Amino acid sequence: MALFPYALARPFLFGLDAEAAHELTLHTLARAQGTPLEWAYCNSRVDDPVTLAGLRFPNRVGLAAGLDKNARCIDGLGAMGFGFVEVGTVTPKPQPGNPKPRMFRLPRANALINRLGFNNDGLDAFIANVQRSSLRASGHRNPMLLGLNIGKNAATPMERATDDYLACLDGVYPHADYVTVNISSPNTKNLRALQGDAALDTLLGALAARREALAQQHQKRVPLFLKIAPDLDEAQVTVIAAALLRHGMDGVVATNTTIDREAIKGLPHATEAGGLSGAPVFEASNRVIGQLRAALGKQFPIIGVGGILSAQDALGKIRAGADVVQLYTGLIYKGPELVRQAALSIKKGA
Repeated sequence: MALFPYALARPFLFGLDAEAAHELTLHTLARAQGTPLEWAYCNSRVDDPVTLAGLRFPNRVGLAAGLDKNARCIDGLGAMGFGFVEVGTVTPKPQPGNPKPRMFRLPRANALINRLGFNNDGLDAFIANVQRSSLRASGHRNPMLLGLNIGKNAATPMERATDDYLACLDGVYPHADYVTVNISSPNTKNLRALQGDAALDTLLGALAARREALAQQHQKRVPLFLKIAPDLDEAQVTVIAAALLRHGMDGVVATNTTIDREAIKGLPHATEAGGLSGAPVFEASNRVIGQLRAALGKQFPIIGVGGILSAQDALGKIRAGADVVQLYTGLIYKGPELVRQAALSIKKGA
């Protein structure tokens, strides 16, 4: 268990600008991973395996993409007790993202707003960092799984978006346990248009064809997941579900951040542009998860993410229809202890 309670570190971190605290945390994790300093925040991993998309997840709690965009801290994050860690979003070329300030805390709502904009060091640096991680090669009988999340460069025209996703898929495929296709960030102009019927068919068709070629080349079939937004109506969810089945996708990640501000009206930073995460997205995420489960049937893998701030929230996400869950904002507000608490809650309640 962690030697340094997060409650002691949080006041210091929350005294910093939100993005500065984020970067300091990642820098510290990168320096501490694989050293005795890891004991300051590590957790023993709850053993609660489940098999989805042909993969054995050691437990049902993972880290959502977005926290470690450059895959710098895979080992450090894994030491927190996650069953799986998803890193990225990575784009083919490096890009700085949107102008600062671009990350804002809303503590009264247990929420964050970010408009980072896929800021990352590019595909080559990302792959090099993935290859340096050692936790997954440690010989553990049930190793942590690694998801690699891919996107498009902001400067790439929408009509060429598929090219970016294919380039990323080519690069990450040999190194991933699964690949997540992110078409739902609100912080890259027009990206969510890829969730529409025709655009989605074009993208998924191209990815499915390329995956078949890569499976032959590398002699392994890597599952493909699609990450979608919570700001979809039931008809749109039904269209996406049909496309997932039609193109042989292996799972769906539901959901990304929301652009809805109803739950935070009047709070400081409530009018900032960007994606809202944390407690206010919990119900919207669960609604989409329930609609996906109804449309996709009992066996189709769903990763539930959005607004998990407690062990009970994690179990609620499973009861809404998810098979496994992911944390991000909850980790910032509650610390690494939430990982073990959530995993135990799901194990006892499943």
